[in-house]
Amino acid sequence: MYDLAIVGGGPAGASAAVYAARKRLKTILIAESWGGQSTVSSNIQNWIGTPSISGAHLADALRTHVEHYRGTLLECKVPARATAITIHEQFVSISLARGTSIEARAALIASGARRRTLSIPGAAEYDQKGLTYCATCDGPLYEGKDVAVIGGGNAAFETAMQLLAYCKSVTLLNRSDRFRADEITVAAARAHPAMRIQLHAEPTEVIGAQFVTGLTWKNTETGIEDLLPIEGIFVEIGLLPNTDWLGSSLDLTPDKKIKVDPRTGRTSHARVWAAGDVTDSIYHQNNIAAGDAVRALEDIYIALRRNS
Repeated sequence: MYDLAIVGGGPAGASAAVYAARKRLKTILIAESWGGQSTVSSNIQNWIGTPSISGAHLADALRTHVEHYRGTLLECKVPARATAITIHEQFVSISLARGTSIEARAALIASGARRRTLSIPGAAEYDQKGLTYCATCDGPLYEGKDVAVIGGGNAAFETAMQLLAYCKSVTLLNRSDRFRADEITVAAARAHPAMRIQLHAEPTEVIGAQFVTGLTWKNTETGIEDLLPIEGIFVEIGLLPNTDWLGSSLDLTPDKKIKVDPRTGRTSHARVWAAGDVTDSIYHQNNIAAGDAVRALEDIYIALRRNS
């Protein structure tokens, strides 16, 4: 029986594991991989204490820090996938994909989120044939070409900035006249001569032959449709929390995020906490996820010691 089971290997899970080890809680960390969503980023500039770091290097740093404490009190099960959770009165049981299960007195869910996919005609047909969800992976293939980015958050603008380094032009399509991205990032993208921004733009169909040749979109104010001739489409339209494996064990929002107490990170059950992109927190970033996990861990420690 562990004191704590942590599910997730991103900034939230790693931060919680380090703090749990330092507080000498018998802990197991379960994750499919290290680093979370940031592994696809080529240049992270807002990880506090590091002016610039790639997603791959951040993942390595998180793993190294956690494994520094690996031993009698901290076990890491990576790669491993949690498939179900059963909450008992005195403990929590987490089932794994290979048929085993983990039992702990408390659990911290930091399983993160995944990218939301584009659901318009042609999107599935041309996935990986000109339509992609990873600029870091596929961006260099579009050197000298006209491409589009769909989305209006920081991820969309950061993708656009990355593509501007080698694409002929980048057109960003945003459904409204307001961006979710911060002003500094928007201003930096607008300043580039090859950057174009189309507001009130709702994508309607991906056009192509063997590969993508264009994207049709509708102006949400006028209703007029237009064709944007491009050879690449990069989709950055938000995240879906990785909570399918939880079933109905915890209270979730309509979009399947875990409801948490913002003061403690505790969920609807007294033995389960959550942190990071999997929660209903308003803001989601690496630093926020790490901080949320530390706060939750402090509360977990107090709760476990109180009931020991």
